[in-house]
Amino acid sequence: MTVPSLMQNHQRKTYVTQLHKVYNELSQAALQYMTDKNAINLTEAGLMDGNAIDAFMKKYFKIVQDCNTDTADCIATDYKKMDGAGIEPFSDDEKYDFRHYVLANGSLISLGAYSNNKIQVHLDINGKKGPNIIGRDTFAFNLYSTGIIDDECVQPPCSTDARENYFEKYCISSTTSSWWGCFGKILNDNWEMTY
Repeated sequence: MTVPSLMQNHQRKTYVTQLHKVYNELSQAALQYMTDKNAINLTEAGLMDGNAIDAFMKKYFKIVQDCNTDTADCIATDYKKMDGAGIEPFSDDEKYDFRHYVLANGSLISLGAYSNNKIQVHLDINGKKGPNIIGRDTFAFNLYSTGIIDDECVQPPCSTDARENYFEKYCISSTTSSWWGCFGKILNDNWEMTY
């Protein structure tokens, strides 16, 4: 193997390690939140709007910068898909009441109350630092009411086929502004970035 490919493989492993770390932290926080609220799911526990998300994040995470609903100070200005097509992955859409935070580990995480059965999560594992590429250091996934973290699907856990379909249709395709499927592909490949 050449030095550039070794470096690229190392960088991919670093990205996946950081992604897995945030995944574990979010999973543990969701479980603790349900336990603390004596609830059977996140909906019953009240994690259904921006104010609840804000309280959840401040209680269970080490936050170094609270951007709340403003993306200007926390989010890089230039994101791309893997083929170089530009994309705006972090939303200011008031409909989902997204809240944005920089964590102590340097990750930028945005959570939005997507529906009563899931919270949409956007994650840039190294914050404003590059490369800011969907599927490399930037991902979208859901925190479902059951506490399961997975890609986009009707009922979690998502099937292998559903994850692969989203990967092909959205993650590696520049024909859409959607960016689902990258996280699901990593789950399918046992926490490896094989693409």
